Amino acid sequence: MKKKINIRFIMIAALAIVVTALSAMLVYYNILKEQVFGDLKAYAHVIELLNIDDLAAGIEKDPYNPIDDDLRITLIGADGEVLYESLLNKDEMDNHNERPEIIEAREKGEGEAIRYSATSGTHTFYYAERLQNGNVLRIGRDSVSVNRIMVNTLVIVLVIALCILFVCMGISHYLTKKLVEPIEKLATNIMLVDENNVYEEIRPFVNTIKEQHVNIINNAQLRQEFTANVSHELKTPLTAISGYAELIGNGMTGKEDTIRFSNEIHSNANRLLSLINDIIKLSELDEADHQMEMERIDLYKLAENCVQMMQVTAEKQGIRLTLQGESTMAMANKGLMDEVFYNLCSNAIRYNKPGGSVTVTVGTKDERPFLSVADTGIGIPKECQERVFERFYRVDKSRSKSTGGTGLGLAIVKHIVAQHNAALHLDSELDEGTTIEIVF
Repeated sequence: MKKKINIRFIMIAALAIVVTALSAMLVYYNILKEQVFGDLKAYAHVIELLNIDDLAAGIEKDPYNPIDDDLRITLIGADGEVLYESLLNKDEMDNHNERPEIIEAREKGEGEAIRYSATSGTHTFYYAERLQNGNVLRIGRDSVSVNRIMVNTLVIVLVIALCILFVCMGISHYLTKKLVEPIEKLATNIMLVDENNVYEEIRPFVNTIKEQHVNIINNAQLRQEFTANVSHELKTPLTAISGYAELIGNGMTGKEDTIRFSNEIHSNANRLLSLINDIIKLSELDEADHQMEMERIDLYKLAENCVQMMQVTAEKQGIRLTLQGESTMAMANKGLMDEVFYNLCSNAIRYNKPGGSVTVTVGTKDERPFLSVADTGIGIPKECQERVFERFYRVDKSRSKSTGGTGLGLAIVKHIVAQHNAALHLDSELDEGTTIEIVF
């Protein structure tokens, strides 16, 4: 990248130098041209003060010993015939009435032209002026001296341009290094880069990269923790199943032990199945392109079905499970909302106290549908309330294992609520109970 930036800087500098040099040469040429025509006009005025009739009478002119090598004087009569020519014999000259500078001089009093002269064999600057007697005095100067000045000037301009280009190359190298330096620091260790020490224009870029870097690290840690937790959660029931099955297979158990070990195998298999189902559900919810089918559903009916299904489980643990509220319609996915009710009620029953209660409420609040599940259970410590929705996080690991929780229920609830653009609130006091509310 540094090389590309450097090359582009040099190309821009070179282009600017070339354009500037050409523009300067063009301006200089126009100034020089005006100067030449001004000199020719001055010469014409001086010659006009002389005895022009002497020129017309045929003052002898030695072509091999001219007065001025690059100055040519011509007097043209009213009929276009050459009356005097300082370069050649006037009798050898053609009629000049068709010359552009002569035509312009007859019409406007004076005329200018730059054209190739067959007489001198060079490009010549011509200035012509109409005299009072109708004749035209023309002063010419070949472009050899002008071209010589332009070439000398061009050489000087090229030398200066090369010097400027070398200076620009050094400045370009320095600026490129200073410009790329903060970016190179980002590549070394982005977290050590101070936003105040970089260019203001790239601070948003640095902040974005830092946030993405932190998110990548956090996601990597979460994946690592998730993998470790899944491995651990799968290993425990599999170890139990393998051990019990081995004892039964080796005939080392009696009838009563075989029945008990079979029940343990069945219980751990169910735990594995629940864990795998929860992992699959989380994976589906994590998919970026996961599309939900939304429809108007009655939250009260879903809650009623869940309460009826969980009633037996609640009674086994001595928990009173009740439903209150009214019919409430909301735009949601029916299957996912069933999952939400099941997980919330299951957690409320699992982490409750003997003789406690769980109350499911459905209704509207500020014209918005809501549902809540409140229990009178063990509660959640304040310092743990922000983490209970993390995957596999357990406040009391020993109690979770004894109750058979997978540690993924609330994580699934959080994902489903986020996909419905709903708000999730948790209110809990230790040893008093927990209330989880979802507002659509």
